[in-house]
Amino acid sequence: MDDMLPGMPAALFVATPTKLLTFADCKRKYRYTYLETPRPSKGPPWAHQTVGAIVHEVLADFFGRWPAARRTPDEVVAKMRSSWRSEGFRDERQSLDWRDRSTSMVLGYLRDSDPYYVPRGVERTVAFTTERASLRGRVDRIDERPARDGSGGTELAIVDYKTGRRPLTSTDARSSLAMALYVLGARRVLHKQCTLVELHHLPTNTVAAADHDDASLARHQRRAESIADDAVTAEARWHEGLTPAQADEAFPPEPSPLCGWCDFVRTCPEGRRAAPPRDSWAGLDDSSPIPLEDAS
Repeated sequence: MDDMLPGMPAALFVATPTKLLTFADCKRKYRYTYLETPRPSKGPPWAHQTVGAIVHEVLADFFGRWPAARRTPDEVVAKMRSSWRSEGFRDERQSLDWRDRSTSMVLGYLRDSDPYYVPRGVERTVAFTTERASLRGRVDRIDERPARDGSGGTELAIVDYKTGRRPLTSTDARSSLAMALYVLGARRVLHKQCTLVELHHLPTNTVAAADHDDASLARHQRRAESIADDAVTAEARWHEGLTPAQADEAFPPEPSPLCGWCDFVRTCPEGRRAAPPRDSWAGLDDSSPIPLEDAS
């Protein structure tokens, strides 16, 4: 910042929820993901993330790009087949099995959908700024629905698709930093009332919903700003130039049983001691917990 003109405000820290949560969860992973050049080698793609990505793509097409006449089961099946990829699966048999299971999951979710319904946003980027940070993210879907207060107007609802194994609860929806930041961003960008967040869990075809109020949103914003402040301080040290030992001190690992799911565990001795690397397909059937944000 030494070349900043006198009197000019400091640049805002630009971040997505994923970037903030990566810093909060493990500063070494943050360093490897956002700062190291070249980036350390990552492990193989995760099969459960392949499933989540394809399902998200198909639902984005269904709600955001296809006309009503195309929103049929046959079109969904064809799109799932043409979009399918085999990254991370154990073998072709497992890949094809999960293609069929994922197709059934999407068809079940869409069974009662209105082919003429047009959401307010699909894969919509929303953003807002605070005094210290510029926060943005891409929302799976933003619905505009009749307001529940009886005013006759409309309100927005934030919808996030989840394809992981674990059933979700209203606590998951309320505690999600990403969902709260999406609410604040949608309010700023779309100029509409928005308090409702929904996690749509496709494997069980259930919805975990929560209503935010000003107090809960303020708590999430304060948390986001606190993480951003710490990241700014750490990045400033990084850009000053650090020895490897100093870098490890500024960006320490956070070893835990979840390290086995980290993309960089193979290059992190502390992570390998905490948990061995998982097979790339383990997230499909293994009963061990996966971080919610990594479980699609």
